Amino acid sequence: MAAAVCLFACDEVRVEIRAGNAHDLSVCLKMDTTFETEYVWQMEARQTSGDIALGFHLSRLPRPVKAQSGTTPERVAFDAQNGGTLFVADDAGEILGFADVTVSEWNQAAQINQIAVALAHRRKGIGTRLMRAIITWARQKHLRAVLLDAPTKAHPAIRLAQKQGLVFCGYHDQFYPNRDITLFFALNLR
Repeated sequence: MAAAVCLFACDEVRVEIRAGNAHDLSVCLKMDTTFETEYVWQMEARQTSGDIALGFHLSRLPRPVKAQSGTTPERVAFDAQNGGTLFVADDAGEILGFADVTVSEWNQAAQINQIAVALAHRRKGIGTRLMRAIITWARQKHLRAVLLDAPTKAHPAIRLAQKQGLVFCGYHDQFYPNRDITLFFALNLR
């Protein structure tokens, strides 16, 4: 795992964003990555002779739903053991969050496969600090872009990506096994 160290102050705690190790990975794999959302991005598609019109709009759900991120613990473990970088948010030895990032050599892009914060530490800026550390790391590696995909229900992750400058760049309706539509976001670094 590549070294990445950044130190950020998060509310009342000091969080070090660093590359994870094998022990950190075991903690991250046990972390509850489910999330609750009140919003979903809905797709509208219209096709007429020669034209295809697509649109996404944010819709409020009638009640909050609990959802699972699109990435499995097995994928996070595979990435960490096969050249990916595991970023962890560490507060004096307690892992508060993590991000699973791989580099696509063919397009020189950092792919954020998962970003998660422990339930008790959400909404404290830790996800933002992880994203900023990933973007800084990608720039230091002279990568072309930072990419993130998220299911349409992952409104917290989508908002986090948008706040860090990632913009919508596409979708895929067969990406996840549960057939949820995936939205793709990118931040160009060059």
